[in-house]
Amino acid sequence: MKSKIPFYYHIILFFLLFLTYIFWDIGLNNRKVEIILKAIYLGITPSYMLAVFIIYILNFYFFCEWFLNKKKLFFYILTIPVSLLLFTGIRYFLEEVVMYSITGMHNYYEEAREISYYIKDNFFYGLPAVILSALTFLFWQFQTAQHQNQELLLENKKAEFQMLKAQVSPHFLFNTLNSFYSQLILKDDKMADDVLVLSDLLRYVITETDKEEAILSKEIQFIQNYIHLQKKRFEDQLFLDFSVEGNYSNEKIISSALVHFVENVFKHGKFNNEEEKAIISIRIKNDFLEISTFNYFIEGENYSSTGIGFDNLTKRLEYTYKNQFILEKT
Repeated sequence: MKSKIPFYYHIILFFLLFLTYIFWDIGLNNRKVEIILKAIYLGITPSYMLAVFIIYILNFYFFCEWFLNKKKLFFYILTIPVSLLLFTGIRYFLEEVVMYSITGMHNYYEEAREISYYIKDNFFYGLPAVILSALTFLFWQFQTAQHQNQELLLENKKAEFQMLKAQVSPHFLFNTLNSFYSQLILKDDKMADDVLVLSDLLRYVITETDKEEAILSKEIQFIQNYIHLQKKRFEDQLFLDFSVEGNYSNEKIISSALVHFVENVFKHGKFNNEEEKAIISIRIKNDFLEISTFNYFIEGENYSSTGIGFDNLTKRLEYTYKNQFILEKT
């Protein structure tokens, strides 16, 4: 889950920390206001805070994102000395090179600028930047996860409500279809098979799609049935390449994930030109599943959409698989 905290939040946070730093010196350390103002005027305090801010940002957007976000705590701990060394180098450059060239004054006296002492001293001063960025990152990730969980629960409740509205006596539907099948099997085998496929399709929609996970084999069987009935609808003018590669049996996947992409092909695609075939490809290999779809649009038609289905699916994938999925839409 990537952090999407607005950058100006960091700026506001450090402005407040800068004020806290000033008032802390005045109130608790009993430093004179004149000395504090002089340090600000000479650029000592601002350059120190800028060095802290740079390491804070570096740690937040890179080390925390690479390691804390992926729960690689050991590797993150190894980055802390790196951050502190970078802080030492940045502070030295800002205070002892840049500000010295402007004001002619060093912040550290000559003996203290000796490299071993300077690094040791700044390990202490750089640590707040690392700790603060890690705590901010973890807090924001927690808040983001809580917000996504609430949104997902709301979406599930909406989906359940829509499902309840759609379930108009499912037993009546199945019984009726079975009755049709019994009558047709003696007269028209093909029509009877189509009725059986339709019955399986409805049964899956009513009994399986409200679950969090679906068995992959059932999901693919649903897609095959769905395409079978679409071929009847297009009266053999359906130019579509559909393929499933790999072995699958009882693996599980979030329900209706694959169906979403297949439905979109039939919703937006054109199928009446053999030179412009639509493509639906499913490949399963080494515990990894890939579905890719391609289709041409019918010229002149407007396909404006709210995108609610795609956004909903994206949230479900993020919630269930975290960083273990890739979703591309063109």
